Amino acid sequence: MVILNRIYTRTGDDGTTALGTGERRAKHDLRIAAYGTVDEANSALGLCRLQAGADAGFDARLADVQNDLFDLGADLATPEDTSAGAKQRLRIEASQVKRLEREIDELNGRLAPLHSFVLPGGSALSAHLHLARTVVRRAERLACELAERETVNPQAIRYLNRLSDLLFVLARVANRDGKDDVLWQPGRTRSQ
Repeated sequence: MVILNRIYTRTGDDGTTALGTGERRAKHDLRIAAYGTVDEANSALGLCRLQAGADAGFDARLADVQNDLFDLGADLATPEDTSAGAKQRLRIEASQVKRLEREIDELNGRLAPLHSFVLPGGSALSAHLHLARTVVRRAERLACELAERETVNPQAIRYLNRLSDLLFVLARVANRDGKDDVLWQPGRTRSQ
């Protein structure tokens, strides 16, 4: 259980922050950037939930994802310690990735196939979901870069990859199951 008695600690005034292990790193460290971007994606999903309004199905899915993103942030904020006797830490698991895959398959099954790329827009909810999707993609790129330098839970990267796919599908669902999708028209303005 987390207990937050004080919001400010002054410990970050020197430009560092603590990882889950207690190790201090610069606030611009790649690991901090990765889990900070996960936090940014979570905030974008909060806006999506506001746009979803009374749609309980959307809200429930996004609430689960927001909770998962806190798990993912904790995972990325805590480098793996494989030494004997190391404390087991919260990690994203394959079951969380599989849940996203089931949701993608379920939702995508009701959508017509695409014959063009989709531009963000159509409805406010769809546009917000696309924004969240792009933040998730940035978090994924940072986590992949981090994985080239340090050990990163591969399930964390898989989760981010699937989540961006789920958000894409949800954006189409938010556009009346794709009927209001805004499709890319290659070269449309070249002759204007």
